[in-house]
Amino acid sequence: MFRFRLETLLRLRIAERQERRAELAKALRAEEMLRAEQGRLAAEQSNVAERARALKAPGAANVDALLSTHRYEMVLAAKSRQLAQQMMQVAAETERRRQVLVEADRQVRVLEKLRERQAAAAKAEAERLEVLQLDEMATQGFNRQEAAP
Repeated sequence: MFRFRLETLLRLRIAERQERRAELAKALRAEEMLRAEQGRLAAEQSNVAERARALKAPGAANVDALLSTHRYEMVLAAKSRQLAQQMMQVAAETERRRQVLVEADRQVRVLEKLRERQAAAAKAEAERLEVLQLDEMATQGFNRQEAAP
């Protein structure tokens, strides 16, 4: 009966790979949330720009509303820059986690291949021993037949 001596290590590596997958999934969710926030921010900037154009239209201009809208545009621009910086950081972290997962997956595959090779070698050895036993039994049977008058 074949028993892989590194089975415990293989189970640990598989568990580690699962953890790395979970970490990558978290980073991907964070990226998705930032993209959604970026979309909402772009829509808000578009709305504010439209309001500013409407306030600049000829006629009775409301200077206070125009100044307030301009200040809000500046706040949204700052948020947009901050969000872009966060996106870059999260993208870098996601790539790092992806590489860690690739390495963890590689380590698992190495152990699985080793287990497969050892199992195949153990099976071949068992078959070789079985053939030897069958040959020995056949030889003994032949010797008995020859010895019998």
